[in-house]
Amino acid sequence: MAKLPQQKDFYLCKKISAMQEPFDIEIGPINYSVFPEGNDSYTIFKEGKEYIQIQKDTSSIWLKMDYKTELPIFEEDEEVNAIGQAIENYIPEPEDEEEDGL
Repeated sequence: MAKLPQQKDFYLCKKISAMQEPFDIEIGPINYSVFPEGNDSYTIFKEGKEYIQIQKDTSSIWLKMDYKTELPIFEEDEEVNAIGQAIENYIPEPEDEEEDGL
């Protein structure tokens, strides 16, 4: 007999699936589009053009990834950390639910 997921597991699955959708963030006057790649990695578009790939290192440190080697670049980058903080603080907008009977 199949085991049903616990409520906590269901919530975690919903949260993970919600975060897999691309979303936009704004830092000051700059708009970024964020495309989750999995494993705390993200491709970032800046003003409509592919800009950087970043990965979460620790709770407050984010790393820029080298495009050729796909390895992290270990140097502090304020913009990368600001983008990472905005990703962590992002709250998805609730989906519009269709109203029946209207």
